[in-house]
Amino acid sequence: MSPWTLLALPPLPEAFVRDLLAPLGDRVDVRVPAARDRDALLAALPDAEIVLGDWTGTLVLDGAAVAAAPRLAFVQQPSVGVDGHDLGALTAAGVPLANTPGVSAVAVSEWCLAAALALARRLVAGDAAVRAGEWPQQSLRPYELRGRTVGVVGYGPIGVACAELFRALGCEVRFWTRTPREDPAYQDLGALLAGSDVVVVVIALSEETTRLIDPALMKPGALLVNAARGEVVDQAALVRALRSGHLAGAALDVFETEPPPPGDPLRELPNVLLSPHVAGVTPEASGRLLTAVVDNLLAAVEGRELAGVVNGLPPMVRRKSTGMTTR
Repeated sequence: MSPWTLLALPPLPEAFVRDLLAPLGDRVDVRVPAARDRDALLAALPDAEIVLGDWTGTLVLDGAAVAAAPRLAFVQQPSVGVDGHDLGALTAAGVPLANTPGVSAVAVSEWCLAAALALARRLVAGDAAVRAGEWPQQSLRPYELRGRTVGVVGYGPIGVACAELFRALGCEVRFWTRTPREDPAYQDLGALLAGSDVVVVVIALSEETTRLIDPALMKPGALLVNAARGEVVDQAALVRALRSGHLAGAALDVFETEPPPPGDPLRELPNVLLSPHVAGVTPEASGRLLTAVVDNLLAAVEGRELAGVVNGLPPMVRRKSTGMTTR
């Protein structure tokens, strides 16, 4: 059987991409776009049978891109989030789209716990004050998280890991997910927002979850931790809630525009902890990600069942150029 044509879109040097995909051997012919722009993507797609996605969201498979790829049989996204890709168009074209669920659960959940602790214990403000020659022992007013109520929005692998860590700290944990659960910790979203001292957002971005979180509906004095996507939280409402004192603070690893542009009020607010979308970026998580991606690509070209298909198609790849299933 001839090699599969694999179009690699991650923002990495071509030689590095080829090294990462070396375990696939001669089963694939690895190619990259001539440039990291839409025109080059569209030019490269007609020959592509497999696409390894771009985790930055710069090169996405929207409806027009899917239409430009008549041979496309499989898309492997090297991240948990698949926003930007047109799942409907891929499904209509019979193209399974897989992500990498769970690979960053430990990393993201640890970041969420660390961020909540940093806010509650006023670590950033204390550091800045001491560096400025101040000694605000009486004015910082840090507090403990033990015994507080933590609401987790999203209950996939990351949400479950967050719940475990906060419970281990002695918090009462509740959660909300789009699929109601027969679980005493499950709450409606409104009740969760209104009753939680800390709200941790780790739900995937979709049309349904865009602007899902309105900070005005949160408990006065609460903390918001967002490690999902910036668009899941109403950012303008978040700024108002922080400025008014309705919220005590927020920790953000994600933003509507990344990086936040000059003049973004979030960059000026003192009660916000800012992070450059690195909650899931650890050597350990990267290793798990690489393993999951290569294993799934091998499964695709060897005719084995795929893992992590998110658009409802059977977890097998059909090679369109031959009309034959790879089984």
